[in-house]
Amino acid sequence: MSEASLSKAPVLRAALPSAGKPAASRPRSLRAGAALVVLLALIALPLVAGGYWSFTLGLCFANAIAILSVSFLVRYGGEVSIGHGVFVAAGAYTVALMEKYLGVSVLVALPFAAVAGALLGMAFAYPSRNLSGIYLAVATMALALALPEVLLYFSNATGGYEGLYVKKDALPGVSRELQRYYLPLGGLVLVALLLRQFRRSRQALALLLIRTSAPAAESSGVRRSWARLACMALSAAIAAIGGALLAFSSSTVSPNSFTLWTSIFLLVGSVVSLYSLGMFGSLIGGIFLTLMPLLLAGAGDWVPILYGGALLAVVLGANLIPESWRARLAGERS
Repeated sequence: MSEASLSKAPVLRAALPSAGKPAASRPRSLRAGAALVVLLALIALPLVAGGYWSFTLGLCFANAIAILSVSFLVRYGGEVSIGHGVFVAAGAYTVALMEKYLGVSVLVALPFAAVAGALLGMAFAYPSRNLSGIYLAVATMALALALPEVLLYFSNATGGYEGLYVKKDALPGVSRELQRYYLPLGGLVLVALLLRQFRRSRQALALLLIRTSAPAAESSGVRRSWARLACMALSAAIAAIGGALLAFSSSTVSPNSFTLWTSIFLLVGSVVSLYSLGMFGSLIGGIFLTLMPLLLAGAGDWVPILYGGALLAVVLGANLIPESWRARLAGERS
């Protein structure tokens, strides 16, 4: 597919999230400065926060990466997944198994986790390439339902109900508490920056084009089957990175950590983040996903009602935010 063919596509401008939109009123340097201040505050936070909050926020960062993977599939594939917990589990178990059998740390295992997630995503995407909408969502849900049983069936390798531990330090000489915080934070920043670069690439334009108008895209040389495989592979790879860092932050992986509810909550976090592909939007979803169950832990039978009410309040509240702010939060404007 040539660059000229993309530029001639009649619906390319409509496919771009920011096409035809006026420039932001505030200087870009001011927004970059504000983002830098927030990032510096996150970097300095462990110096004033206790170990509990460092551990909890590390989980938030890892969950935010997994939420990015769901948002990526929605934004570029136009599809909803109720089974992304499977790809998160692929990354988590890759790290745990490589530590158990090869004795390597999460930094060494992380690229292998991403590859494992991408391969699993392609293995699922190819036979389901003709499915879309509710049919694809149900197919991904079937994956999530089967995952705990598969992990238990191979209990000799996966550790069964007890699972596996991730105990090896990523950076010798640095306290484990700080590693659990800074490594997921660094992973979130890196993934967000890579996605920002990807959004400016011709490959991203091709995926948006096939989502907007498949006939027009195919007439321009963009194959729908390629788009489905590429989108699912990239989304699954991001999810696996999140799973790998989640395993490191929590120090353990088990089948109970990757049930159907895991995938549903990832989708909820993606909705809360407004399907953001930026760091701060996804972090809002990660915070909601991680902290809300902790805040409601003592509510007993009221937990589902309060959780649903909080979700409804966040979604309705997002509609009150000015459109320009929502666009920046969702990553549609850099």
